[in-house]
Amino acid sequence: MTLVPHRIGVLALDGVVGLDLGTPAQVFGAACTADRQPLYTVDTCTPGGHPVRSSSGFRVLPDHGLDLLTTVATVVVPGLHGGPPMTDGTVDPAVTEALRQAHDRGARIMSICTGAFALAAAGLLDGHRATTHWAHVEPFRRLYPQVDLDPDVLFIDSGQLLTSAGVAAGIDLCLHVIRSDHGSEVANRAARRCVVPPWRDGGQAQYIERPVPRSPASGTAATREWARQQLHEPVTLRELAAHARMSVRTFTRHFRSETGLSPAQWLLQQRTDHARLLLETTDLTVDQVARRAGFGTTAALRQHLHTRIGVSPSTYRRTFRRPPPSVDHAVVGSATTA
Repeated sequence: MTLVPHRIGVLALDGVVGLDLGTPAQVFGAACTADRQPLYTVDTCTPGGHPVRSSSGFRVLPDHGLDLLTTVATVVVPGLHGGPPMTDGTVDPAVTEALRQAHDRGARIMSICTGAFALAAAGLLDGHRATTHWAHVEPFRRLYPQVDLDPDVLFIDSGQLLTSAGVAAGIDLCLHVIRSDHGSEVANRAARRCVVPPWRDGGQAQYIERPVPRSPASGTAATREWARQQLHEPVTLRELAAHARMSVRTFTRHFRSETGLSPAQWLLQQRTDHARLLLETTDLTVDQVARRAGFGTTAALRQHLHTRIGVSPSTYRRTFRRPPPSVDHAVVGSATTA
């Protein structure tokens, strides 16, 4: 039986960010079955099918006009560098109509980085939680106060509408969609082909600009790497500071400056991520996963996993160990940020 790939349409507007424009084709193009059948096709369109300027000094000559969006199952709007959606809160009426019609017929709508400005200008994000690049939070909130903006995450999946933060977070979102559509094995294989990490949680904080320590020797990187090897053991703040050869107060200050988290928050994040990896890739019991990740008990693992991504360990394993049943991908979408 011949597989019918899921069709994706990328909408490039004037000022499109070059990396964001290429991300969907690269990442979705890497998703295939075990026997190398492509699971997605990606085409690009512009208003009127006319060339548009990128933010990187080249023009984009598309193969399609906005009529492409009447047939695809997923629409992706890459980031923008300037233009009406970012300056005065408007977008070409033809673009608004095309996006709204795609949304109304059930297509999945995604944005990368400042592409969220275009979705907001079209009115699609009104009353919805969304994200965008952290550096553009204030103008976004000023132009689109009706959107529930969360700038502290990598991406948000609210079902039919998905938004991501800046630059590389678009890769994370595309991999998340592949994982939701076809399971972890396909998503991990696509990530390997793209030579990128297979998973960064959507709820992970954006890498907001912070001062870089003057000397790597005075940092906490070595201690963090050591701590990752000790996740199965209880590790105290005093032990972390001693490994770094710092006082507890100095260590805590350096650690927060470098990671944006307290040592306790960071350890919990590492334990949760390790537990998720074990649930995805091993047949260990949930109790064994809890012990190896340093939670000690199944109840503790269940509590922290539910707090972080809203599901139990067994539900997480069922979701990400095998592909979901075949569905109409024009309306697929997880309601959980995962």
